[in-house]
Amino acid sequence: MTVYLVGAGPGDPGLITARGLELLRGCEALVYDALVAAELVEEAPPGALRIPRAGLSQHELNELLVSLGRDGLETVRLKGGDPFVFGRGGEEALALQLAGLRFELVPGVSALSAVPGSLGIPVTHRGLAAQVTLVSGHSASDEELDYDQLARTPGTLVVFMGLARLPEIAAGLLGAGKDPASRAAVISRGTHPDAASVLGELHEIAALAAPLASPALLVVGEVVSLAGILRGAAGALSLSAG
Repeated sequence: MTVYLVGAGPGDPGLITARGLELLRGCEALVYDALVAAELVEEAPPGALRIPRAGLSQHELNELLVSLGRDGLETVRLKGGDPFVFGRGGEEALALQLAGLRFELVPGVSALSAVPGSLGIPVTHRGLAAQVTLVSGHSASDEELDYDQLARTPGTLVVFMGLARLPEIAAGLLGAGKDPASRAAVISRGTHPDAASVLGELHEIAALAAPLASPALLVVGEVVSLAGILRGAAGALSLSAG
């Protein structure tokens, strides 16, 4: 018996890995996030337990996984994106380890590159960005983000889960000296058929993104300028401004 921590990818059900889909189709219990595509949930066998994560605290979720494991069920914990990129997969793995249960990580395609890529934005590009900085927008109001450091760091800044605090994040970067004309993009529901995005400069990006829905990713950096060139090939729906 094994509990598998499986990444479902950033939204499009076709972006799950072959290994993840194989395990999903053979599981006895499935615990899945709200952001996981319904098509993937339906891939579980007809007799499998299907348990939505919605309404469970992280502690309750950890206990659920341990309980399923102790019951001897081959369990897939299906998480959006990659379990170890702001997915709290590490916490779940530790809970399983402490309980003496077998577990396996099955990485998924992360929104870090897939969501900007869906708009034609490479997070690195020779001559524009040689490094990427990744932060959680949930930290914006907890004084965990070092805006001075972020404003000075070259390359591309990618902010997960930052839509609700986007005005605060943009203000923090600008207040720390980030160029107001820095190119920025916000991509909502990236890789989904109803994906939407806005492009603009850092000083205006919060206002431009106001109509968008969560989940959304903020990208700041010169690589955003490539969206205008590569967007046609990427095929993403855009509410581009400027």
